[in-house]
Amino acid sequence: MHTRKLGPFRVSALGLGCMSMSHGYGSGDLKESERVLSQSLELGYSFLDTAAVYGYGHNEELIGRVLKSRRSDFTLATKCALFRDANGKREINGRPENIFKMCDASLQRLQTDVIDLYYLHRKDPNVPIEESIGALAELKAAGKIRTIGLSEVSPETIQRAHRVHPITAVQSEYSLWTRVPENGVLQTCQDLDITFVPFSPLGRAMLTGKLTDTASLEAGDLRLGMPRFQDTHFESNKAMVGRFCELADELGHSPAQIALAWLLNKDERVVPIPGTKHLHFLEENALAADIQLDQDAMERIEAIINPQTVSGPRYPQAALLEIDGDE
Repeated sequence: MHTRKLGPFRVSALGLGCMSMSHGYGSGDLKESERVLSQSLELGYSFLDTAAVYGYGHNEELIGRVLKSRRSDFTLATKCALFRDANGKREINGRPENIFKMCDASLQRLQTDVIDLYYLHRKDPNVPIEESIGALAELKAAGKIRTIGLSEVSPETIQRAHRVHPITAVQSEYSLWTRVPENGVLQTCQDLDITFVPFSPLGRAMLTGKLTDTASLEAGDLRLGMPRFQDTHFESNKAMVGRFCELADELGHSPAQIALAWLLNKDERVVPIPGTKHLHFLEENALAADIQLDQDAMERIEAIINPQTVSGPRYPQAALLEIDGDE
């Protein structure tokens, strides 16, 4: 797989999002997840993304256990500031003392001496971004992390953070059906030479064309609480994706491969991290890195899936309130 620049690193054009192995999308097969992690390196993936909150530590522990002996073969990203409070409730805490504590816990779970890219998972509305970034800068000076990232933040926050310490990457949801980063974030990253890392580049599996009935989702699957997967929104989006699948077939690739190729062809500064817990999807996604789309194909794709044709907001209102940015 060809590589792209991520701060001081060269990483695979597609990274691997590891969340679904432990969190959010129903139960997983532990042995299959282990195979996915090991085989990802054989297929050329060299950028793995996790977070403390994924499985509340389980995902980091899984990566640490399976890949400890191959730590030098990949760039490792994880995240802080989003976890559980003392009562077990999900919380955002960007205070320096919490960031220091979470970093030490992540290093232990990951069985590593250093985290290559450490993201502030969410901006704490009660803590100035300068304080949180200052804490991350201290971790870098101590040799515990190599670079600093931000997740789901506004252009203003990126600029303020970057003045405290250079930001290597910004991560947000970005795909054919979620274009929010086009409202200033992508331009800010370009201006400051920051790599942009799209998560959920396959629209939480919707853009693969394989999700045709939400009744197949397990209880607790986070998509069941998202407007785009509910009632008339889902039916409208399913019809839209059906037209996209027809175009993908005409272009000679799977819908997932075309959705990823669309992102890769948009900008060289973009490194998507499609997530999967299945080996055959890992292999399918990897092939997207070699697909070239001409301008005509890009325009035909965007004519089918765009902000005007997608039905429903990406998150329920309560979740949107956690995000620093303009939806």
